[in-house]
Amino acid sequence: MRDIFKEEYARDWKNDVNTVWILTKQHLPRLLAAIVCSILLSSINGSIAWFVKPSVDNLVLLKNKSFLVFLPVGILLLFSLKGFFSFANNFLMSSIGAKIVKSLRKQFFEKMLFLPFSFYARESSGSVISRVMNDVGILESLIANTTKNFFVYSTTVFALGFVALYRNLNLALLSFAIIPLIALVSGRLGRRMKRTSSRTRMLISNVTHIIHEAIAGIRVIKSFTLEKEMSRRNDHSISEHYRNVMREVRINEFTGMFIDIIAGTGIAVLTWYGFYLIVHDRLSLGEFLSFVVAVMMMYDPLKKLSRVNNDFQMIRASLHRIKEIFLAPEEKEGEVEKKELAGDIVFQNVSFQYPDHKDSALEGIDLKIRPGETIAIVGYSGAGKSTLTDLILGFWNDYTGTITIDGTDLKDYSLRNLRSHIGVVSQDIILFDDTVRNNILFGKPSSTNEETIEAAKAAYAHEFIMNMPNGYDTPIGERGVKLSGGQKQRISLARAIIKNPKILILDEATSSLDTDSENKIQKALEGIMPGRTTIIIAHRLSTIQKADRIVVMDRGEIIQQGSHEELFEKGGVYRELYAMQFGLTSSQQPQ
Repeated sequence: MRDIFKEEYARDWKNDVNTVWILTKQHLPRLLAAIVCSILLSSINGSIAWFVKPSVDNLVLLKNKSFLVFLPVGILLLFSLKGFFSFANNFLMSSIGAKIVKSLRKQFFEKMLFLPFSFYARESSGSVISRVMNDVGILESLIANTTKNFFVYSTTVFALGFVALYRNLNLALLSFAIIPLIALVSGRLGRRMKRTSSRTRMLISNVTHIIHEAIAGIRVIKSFTLEKEMSRRNDHSISEHYRNVMREVRINEFTGMFIDIIAGTGIAVLTWYGFYLIVHDRLSLGEFLSFVVAVMMMYDPLKKLSRVNNDFQMIRASLHRIKEIFLAPEEKEGEVEKKELAGDIVFQNVSFQYPDHKDSALEGIDLKIRPGETIAIVGYSGAGKSTLTDLILGFWNDYTGTITIDGTDLKDYSLRNLRSHIGVVSQDIILFDDTVRNNILFGKPSSTNEETIEAAKAAYAHEFIMNMPNGYDTPIGERGVKLSGGQKQRISLARAIIKNPKILILDEATSSLDTDSENKIQKALEGIMPGRTTIIIAHRLSTIQKADRIVVMDRGEIIQQGSHEELFEKGGVYRELYAMQFGLTSSQQPQ
């Protein structure tokens, strides 16, 4: 499914029609069956208009009493068949729409997983969620109803038009004269509907984004008593969305109103001309009534066909937003895969600048990290510490210079393979709304129960896990809301340990913990770091004094390297940081 959006993308009408066709043709048997039902349904509508003439002629003019027997039977049969084929058509098209949405949501989610980190840096989570839920959801009803209505109403117009032409050519041609006017009104209002619908989709994204932010930040909202402010923001966004929805309603209803006026004008002229022909004995009453029924039945589907155009414009608005995701470039990666890594990392003159930022995040970085070495990276906020590790993980690839791991250019690696050798424990802990066991197993899903327990023990997490109501099978809530900060961090560490990575990245792993939790995490880390290339980013300098080497960064550059004693002796930024944390003067020595 994802490949269909890789075709040449042009925002023209034909392209969107082709996209809808590509989406629906995968369900061709159901579509053909629905089309057959549409044709039969239209034929029945035509038959109703057709049989008006013989009914009037036999009952009104000829007084044929025997025809009274067949009339109710025929009406019952025609309407029963009409109901059956209408049900079959609606069911088939609804099932096609549901299948398309099911497949689209599956492929949409898969696409999201393979989009680069830069995509999520510029797109809000609310916008992405809105597209997968709202825009894709809209397609379910719109594709099913629009496609169904197009086939049913167009074939109905054709069948009734045939009856009208057969009954009286002149009257039929006169009645068809209003069709171009209907098409003109429908086309102009349809273009306005597309613009309005595009804005509606954007505004519902804003609503979704605010709701998502409120749920994720509910602790902050309550702590800072921001309920009224968040409520105000939400009221504004839903009011904007409401106003735009009402614009859509007005366009739809204006379309119907104008077509009613055009149709009323046409019917008024036809009625006058028809009775003029009857008065002058140039048309029978039965022929005229059959013609009028055909035309009256034809105007309603013509009106609905104009709304089909409006619905299609709404489909186009949603399709464009969905296509923007499907057509977004996926992560660039190479094909090199290695079963084992030594953990030899080399930066050569690496510079990097975030999109839409004026200043470089990294500038001329030259750094060699030996296999099994533990290095600590320190510096003021914004110095580029986390950016350095983000590049190792392949989150950004538009840097200059060269990064190699075990002698292979980072850009040549399969990212999935490379990341399988890297374990990450960060301050921003992400746990899933699942059990303790499954959150640990995210590190290595194929692990055994024994391996899971060993990883938890290594992270000093086994004891508190066993004290939980269901042990390892205890649900921990969204983002681990049922756990303390230290417990969440230890489960996050167990997840990294079970992966048994050759490269370990610790990004502020203990900065937000209390002393007891920090001590336990430090003991766990000291037990797993030997033999691994370990990169520690830390504000608490007391946690990194045993590192093999400390790298000091400032404004995207490496300005100092050495052991704790060497750097303190040299002075500079490291000594400033140490003095601030421990309340020393520039002349005092560390304890």
